Amino acid sequence: MDQTMRGLGRLTMRQIHLLATIDDANSLKAAAARIGMSQPRATKSLQEIEETAQQQLFIRTNRGLSATPAGQCAIRHAKVMMSQVRSFQEELRHIADGEWARLRVGTIMGAVPLVTEAVLAFTERFPSVSIEILEDTSGELLRQLDRGDLDLVIGRSSVSPTPELYDVFAFQDEILTVVANPAHPLVGRKRVTLTDFSDSRWIVYTARMPMRLSLEQEYQQAGLAFPRTLVETRSAFATMSLVQSSQNYVALLSNDVANVFAGLGIARKLSFRLHSKSQAYELITRTRTPLPPAASEFIRLLTLR
Repeated sequence: MDQTMRGLGRLTMRQIHLLATIDDANSLKAAAARIGMSQPRATKSLQEIEETAQQQLFIRTNRGLSATPAGQCAIRHAKVMMSQVRSFQEELRHIADGEWARLRVGTIMGAVPLVTEAVLAFTERFPSVSIEILEDTSGELLRQLDRGDLDLVIGRSSVSPTPELYDVFAFQDEILTVVANPAHPLVGRKRVTLTDFSDSRWIVYTARMPMRLSLEQEYQQAGLAFPRTLVETRSAFATMSLVQSSQNYVALLSNDVANVFAGLGIARKLSFRLHSKSQAYELITRTRTPLPPAASEFIRLLTLR
């Protein structure tokens, strides 16, 4: 094992780049072309990598290369390393331009208001830092975190098949609220039940996402069939646009996002209480990966509230 570790330490950046590219290109020939390497050289490089790892990383098929479990592990780490090299290049460029750093934050829709508060506080203290904010599902955000494309994620690690890859800190419970167009017939009613939504159409997150699972559990506990005619979206803007445009839609949102919609006059919160408890927001980073100073400061500000 020690010999293998020493051998892996001698892999070149070209070999690591080849590994990272094979997954996207799906063939050695295409991967070699993308990075400007001849196919014979790419074949030899891959053989050297497998000999060093002492494991078969890919199975050769008539459709191209198929990664073994060891190969998937190698690809994941290669992509992280290539992303870190790109981040290094970007940070050097920002430093040369007189900027301190760049911060890349991923967040689920429900946590956007919390992230907004942290961003405002952060940019006030560190005006020279560039910030990239990506909103998506926890699953997609964690995939980008795995590749090293994000510094941190505010989401849920429970959706990942490999939660051991992350350092996780649950920092705030999520309260869920149902909203509707201000002219929806249920607005103003003192008590709303699930059966009252029979004539409405739900706007929900995609399947297997925590917020969607909470609503499905609510129907199951009430002994009711979950609606089949849904509008599924991961976009806050699409949700806002649909609710604003039609009296027929209802949407399950975090209370923080619902307050933003209500404050803009786009939607009203309905008097419906969920019995299912939602999962807490988690601050997720890659385990054993040093955080850039900008990320550490952002985390501190986010968790102060």
